[in-house]
Amino acid sequence: MIVDSPRWYAVHTKSHFEKKVFDGLRGKSLEAFFPRVQVMSRRRDRRKKILVPLLPGYVFVRFDMKPEIYWEVLKTTGVVRMVGFEGRPVPAREEEVASLMILDGTDRTVQNRAYMKTGDRVMIVEGPLKGLIGFYLRHKGRSDRVVVSIELLNRSLSVELEDWALEKLSW
Repeated sequence: MIVDSPRWYAVHTKSHFEKKVFDGLRGKSLEAFFPRVQVMSRRRDRRKKILVPLLPGYVFVRFDMKPEIYWEVLKTTGVVRMVGFEGRPVPAREEEVASLMILDGTDRTVQNRAYMKTGDRVMIVEGPLKGLIGFYLRHKGRSDRVVVSIELLNRSLSVELEDWALEKLSW
């Protein structure tokens, strides 16, 4: 008989319910993880560092996928659903959760960006090339590139830049 080892699963929460879901899962003796980052608050009278969700609307929970535990997770106040495909929860990759744990609580600038893959249409949103539209291209071991194609001339230009300056566009 094969026994599953505990895996990390992402839980989608109601808006601004991440902490409540995290506390609820911990109250049920489940291992939960709620990644946050430090930012400066923007209050009129003072500024101080506060922790905000790194991935708004998501909390991670680690458990054996057994029906009784699954339903306990779903019944937690503020939980909308388990993240998965075709109605079935799919575990997160261990190395991705480990990376989030390293980022947890950092005061480094961390920006949420749309997931970009080679061929996605992007726009440069920072710097001297702001407004330029092209396609995302990444060379292994090298920096990010945007390829701008001029169909009329049957030519393409490749521009090297930092990925933080890009925004994914929908077709």
